[in-house]
Amino acid sequence: MFRPSAFLLSAGLILAASSSASAQEGQHFWSGDWYLKVGATGFIGPKYDGGSDRLFQAAPLISLGRAGSTVRFSSRNDNPAFAFVDQGAFRAGVAGKLIFERDEDTSNDLKGLDPVRFGGELGGFAEVYPTDWLRIRAELRQGIRSHHGLVADVAADGFVDVSDNVRLSAGPRLSAATSDYFDAYYGVSSSEAAKSGYSKYTPSGGIGSVGAGAAITWQATEKLDTSAFVEYKRLMGPAADSSIVKEGGSRNQLLFGLAATYRFDFTLD
Repeated sequence: MFRPSAFLLSAGLILAASSSASAQEGQHFWSGDWYLKVGATGFIGPKYDGGSDRLFQAAPLISLGRAGSTVRFSSRNDNPAFAFVDQGAFRAGVAGKLIFERDEDTSNDLKGLDPVRFGGELGGFAEVYPTDWLRIRAELRQGIRSHHGLVADVAADGFVDVSDNVRLSAGPRLSAATSDYFDAYYGVSSSEAAKSGYSKYTPSGGIGSVGAGAAITWQATEKLDTSAFVEYKRLMGPAADSSIVKEGGSRNQLLFGLAATYRFDFTLD
């Protein structure tokens, strides 16, 4: 069965490096050379976080940035972000995530549970390169409408170019959140327990998952990038203890797939 996945969007803007030059030349901050990457990803993964059944999913990929950006490495796990500080070995700025509704149409396992509403998360990110082959990135985001919790994601990726157009990357991941987030995704109230059959569960905050990911990226042409990836995470603490996971799902979450993007270059006055 095919099910459209969440829309994926990422963007980068080097204001620190470009705003002063634009001001001197009397230009707008958006003036200059830019790129737009468009593509798609298809992958097989759980129907929902904590689910045991897998489903083929697909999503568009869009990335917007200024030409000459000092971004050395990017991952499919990176959420949409604008870097207001970019010093090569350190980048920081705002980050966000779009969240689509999760309800009983997502899986029969969710019948009787309150839906997770359409909304998003907004916060910031920071990433550092301790060496030329390692990136460590952290994001902290506040839920909007879908939930009211704080979510923190931390990832480290080592990467190596095995040829001029092939890169291998891999590293660990960790995710944590407050109780409001876990309540939206993993909590079961008394009324939900009566309707769904799951045991009542009130989660606390803490570490939600640990795992690892790996990818191989092939730059087929100057403008066409393709990749194959695999991601594994094991639910922990408040997520793993949920009756939704224990009675109808799985702590082990695995997904794998392919992606491709094409770059368009353009200039703004």
